[in-house]
Amino acid sequence: MRSAFSRHAALYRGGPSLVECFASTVRGVATMPPRMAPASMAVAAAQPTHQEIEEFAAAPTNSTIPTHDEFWRKIPVWKDVPVEDFLSYAWGIKHTVQGEGKLAHFLEQVLPDQVPMDDVTDSGNKAGIQTREELVADVIDGIKTATMSTRMTPYILSRINWSNPRNDPVFRQFIPVKSRMLPDHPKLMLDSLDEHADSPVSGLVHRYTDKALFLPTSVCPTYCMFCTRSYAVGADTDSVKKAPMKPTKRRWEEALGYVESQPGLHDIVVSGGDAYYLQPEQLAYIGKRLLAMPNIRRFRFASKGLAVAPARFLDDKDAWFQALTFVAEKAKAAGKAMALHTHFNHPNEFSWVSEQAARRLWDAGVLVRNQTVLMRGINDDTATMSTLIRTLADNNIFPYYIYQCDMVEKVEHLRTPLQTILDLEAQIRGSIAGFMMPQFVVDLPGGGGKRLACSHMSYDRTTGVSKFVAPAVTGRDKANKVYEYYDPVDSVVTANGRD
Repeated sequence: MRSAFSRHAALYRGGPSLVECFASTVRGVATMPPRMAPASMAVAAAQPTHQEIEEFAAAPTNSTIPTHDEFWRKIPVWKDVPVEDFLSYAWGIKHTVQGEGKLAHFLEQVLPDQVPMDDVTDSGNKAGIQTREELVADVIDGIKTATMSTRMTPYILSRINWSNPRNDPVFRQFIPVKSRMLPDHPKLMLDSLDEHADSPVSGLVHRYTDKALFLPTSVCPTYCMFCTRSYAVGADTDSVKKAPMKPTKRRWEEALGYVESQPGLHDIVVSGGDAYYLQPEQLAYIGKRLLAMPNIRRFRFASKGLAVAPARFLDDKDAWFQALTFVAEKAKAAGKAMALHTHFNHPNEFSWVSEQAARRLWDAGVLVRNQTVLMRGINDDTATMSTLIRTLADNNIFPYYIYQCDMVEKVEHLRTPLQTILDLEAQIRGSIAGFMMPQFVVDLPGGGGKRLACSHMSYDRTTGVSKFVAPAVTGRDKANKVYEYYDPVDSVVTANGRD
């Protein structure tokens, strides 16, 4: 039988393959288990036999994980799934619900006969309910309208209250419901942050002087409706033909070559898509490539995995955690900084599984920071946001950013006015230690970068227009540029007393 190494090396005839690059640069990566990523991922992964990574993998196996509430058993289709299966990453991949047909089938199995309506549509339904069939049709209409395709892990589906899904904060983030959607603000854009214009090479966004964003893949374990990269991430939808960033040898090497050629670059974010969908060997390869560059002092892997598929960090039959800790130790030995950036939006996303995963990362010395998106009806009140921040802090996950929801298409119903984020910061500051207090920011439309929401130059509640400047962002003739963020149209109407 041909080895995985030789099979995949054949993908790149006529020159050294990326797999061969793995072999020459990722020394010390132990033999990995069968790959769990989709077959569409074009960069194949070598499986070296060296055992250096095992020195960094001395952590409890699944057999030592305490079993607590087996919450997934509340889902009829998973009522007989034992804990060892649910904590298997391979099982999670196999049972991920993706696409309109599979989601509709799943909903038909888990929804009650009647579903309570929510505030947005109650006025249009005297009974205040939807039948199961009506909600499934509503979701299918939402999928046809949304810019993001649907893909949800068993873990995140298990965190939803299926007796009242329309009012559940997890359901509202990931499952589009047409009757909740509002018309797009005229200023909304598919690529609201203008990332294409700030990309000197494919999949590499260089906006700040000393930091760049590397996008090695455009696949995620779960797709968010509000994704700022909906122009590329996920499968095509009825409304958007994506410009995917496939993990190919040529594209990766062009991006990493650019990073290496820029002495002013010191900090790299490895995102996508999601770094969870890099093979363990690919993760180690990128880490070692960055560590070998004298100009790079810091880098972070961005992944929502801890929030939507945390069992992977506990599954020793999968090597992603070991690869991450391998890179973290190599970075520490080199006097450089590596972190994992994750993405929790609501306290209900936490369970004992995510707590165990966070603890294992902490015990392994991996710094974890969180970035939250502020969304209407999900986390836009003080009690919820305060609980989320404290839950993160209690699990040694540093609350890093609270983002104003980006001005992307088809999520107008999730955006809040700027006043909401200003009020939340004012009310929460002082309630928790300052080093656990996140920054409340706006990622400026048009590529101005992140600015503190409270640093606005002006904010007119009547028009809903806030203005910002970004003195440190000067590329592409941005010096002295004024950036504008626009409140949702319906919030402006309400503020003007015309609702």
